[in-house]
Amino acid sequence: MTHTIGQRELRNENAEIMRRVEAGETFTVTRNGKPVADLVPHRSELVEPAPRPTLGAIQEAFRRLGPIDTEQWYRDRAEADAVFGDDDPLEDPWSRQDQRTR
Repeated sequence: MTHTIGQRELRNENAEIMRRVEAGETFTVTRNGKPVADLVPHRSELVEPAPRPTLGAIQEAFRRLGPIDTEQWYRDRAEADAVFGDDDPLEDPWSRQDQRTR
């Protein structure tokens, strides 16, 4: 369970809060009621390596994804191109001459 605490409470009770984090509790720190940071117990990758998902688990996760609406994807891409300009993933951006040097 994550506890929410204000910045002032963290400042005034930092020793107690750090003991609780060390014991496994997590906190969301707020400033003016808005979350600004999370305090979570440190997890050393050397001591506890993150488990790697198996190929079967990855395949199952992809099977649970919904179908892709390709027509919507093309519409979204056209709208983005209208705002940001066309992009070609096969184009080498370094092969173009710098327009500023002309």
